[in-house]
Amino acid sequence: MNPVLEFVIAAMLVVGGIFGLVGSFGLVKLPDTMMRLHAPTKATTLGVGGVLIASMGYEYATTGTMTLHELLVTLFLFLTAPITAHFVAKAYLHRSLRPRDLPETGTARGWATYDGTDEEDKPGQAPRD
Repeated sequence: MNPVLEFVIAAMLVVGGIFGLVGSFGLVKLPDTMMRLHAPTKATTLGVGGVLIASMGYEYATTGTMTLHELLVTLFLFLTAPITAHFVAKAYLHRSLRPRDLPETGTARGWATYDGTDEEDKPGQAPRD
């Protein structure tokens, strides 16, 4: 195998591993849910993406053919990780904050998450802590 290609593949594996390690560390050590959300999202996207791209390079170096499986998994991961993080952040907002606890948006509209669904106005529900 070409030494330059070996170096690039090894570098992608190391970078992917570092992102995975830092993301795991951030998931454990960061104090708040919203802070904890950032670390694994980036680690998943960049770390696993780096490992999958290294796998594509290794397959090309050994067999001379490109595989699209790893590329499709990487693209799917790049598309779904931000969407998942957005849903987790919205769930956190709904469970932990009231509309009055949020800062002003600076526009005539409020937070879209809470438009027309103020929980304190719903009958039969006890207020959250």
